[in-house]
Amino acid sequence: MTKLASYYAPGLFVEDHAIDVPLDWRGLEPALLALGMNMRRGAFPDPLPGAPESIRLFYRVLCAPEHVHDNLPLLVFFQGGPGGEGPRPTSPSSDGWIAEAIKHFRVVLPDQRGTGRSSRVSSKTMDALAQAAACAGKDPARVQADYLKRFLAPSIVRDFEYLRLTEFGGATWATLGQSYGGFITLSYLSHYPTGIAAAFTTGGIPHVPADAEEVYAHTFPRMTSKTEQYYRRYPGDVERVAAVADRLVAGAVALPDGSPLTVERLQLLGSDFGMKPSFERMHWLFDHAFEEADGSVPADPAAAELSDGFLMSVLQRTTTAQNPLYWTLQEFIYADGTTRPIRWAAAREKASRQEFDTAGRPLVFTGEACFPWMFEQMPELKPFAGAMEQLMEDTEFDAVYDLARLASNDVPLQAAVYFDDMYVDAGLSLDTLSHVGASHAWVTNEFEHDGVHGDRVFKHIFEEALGRGDLKHVL
Repeated sequence: MTKLASYYAPGLFVEDHAIDVPLDWRGLEPALLALGMNMRRGAFPDPLPGAPESIRLFYRVLCAPEHVHDNLPLLVFFQGGPGGEGPRPTSPSSDGWIAEAIKHFRVVLPDQRGTGRSSRVSSKTMDALAQAAACAGKDPARVQADYLKRFLAPSIVRDFEYLRLTEFGGATWATLGQSYGGFITLSYLSHYPTGIAAAFTTGGIPHVPADAEEVYAHTFPRMTSKTEQYYRRYPGDVERVAAVADRLVAGAVALPDGSPLTVERLQLLGSDFGMKPSFERMHWLFDHAFEEADGSVPADPAAAELSDGFLMSVLQRTTTAQNPLYWTLQEFIYADGTTRPIRWAAAREKASRQEFDTAGRPLVFTGEACFPWMFEQMPELKPFAGAMEQLMEDTEFDAVYDLARLASNDVPLQAAVYFDDMYVDAGLSLDTLSHVGASHAWVTNEFEHDGVHGDRVFKHIFEEALGRGDLKHVL
């Protein structure tokens, strides 16, 4: 292993590592590359001006201090996203599943390519690519778009399989996929099932075949329902939220980074509604929205002043400066092989639903959905704008899932499916699982999408798999 550091955190022994992986896996296979065979099969992909041939894959390995010298089985964590970096635990209980996992496993926490410390993709990356493309006489937006295609699930699973083969001696590992990590799990099972001894997912089984339009047709009604639940819990916030929206309509308001605070951006705050305790976070956010006197709702919202603290909180909760791939790749995680153009599926769905109109009151919040205006207004996303227009029209992506292989899957898969999940439709998840061999679902309405971060969800699905005998070749 290429070890960068080792140290103790409270209740954890931690090792930091990094290896090199190809930027473009097309024509390469992890098993062959692990043996030093780096000749590509088929046509060599066109080089991208300014893009490296290889990138860094950073990962951490955790274990309980008392198990430092023990030969433990491996559990690799597939982070949610897209664009999310691996957990940075402050203790075993700071991310609840870790406390249970380190009782049984040595835990591997990769930063997926383009995130965290794994050759992170940022606005600076996009600017540099655009400049290099222009100097080479290439279309900057096209070069950027082709680069971004290399940061989706098919490349991620090849990184992980190569990591397993080269740095862990080819030992099979158990996997835990949270949210988008479940998408990665099914892609891994589609392409390299022999690398996985057992798989767990939490709130992360996509519908296969994937279809962005279908996803948003199911999730936008839940956004409406979540907004209604919020207003029922805090009825006074109907007037308060409306007053803030009316102030934004009356005149320009800038966030601390200089970007405009519009009603559309205010609606983005509903992205949190699939987590607990989101309603309380929203209530206390709007509690200090207004600067005047005791902060009560002003009689004339158009003349009111929004507080600096409120504006900073809105920026912090809506910016993706730390993870710009989150909104950038949000719809392309549903692009599987040859597909029809996505063309801003969420924006089209929102436009078809009058209740989401920015002039509507009570104001309805949106959820996990990206829109064209983000790439016009948000500084961290502006350099991605040209690439987004290209990607939204593209019809060719790498293959994500293999339906036949999933149907014949024999790797035990235990999925926690949240009945009220705002982001991943439970009905669609269960339909997928009905077509995946050796899969088992635990359906619960006790948790929201972030249930794995508590201390019960992973423990429950782990014990279910253990009780069925699914882990006899793991532990």
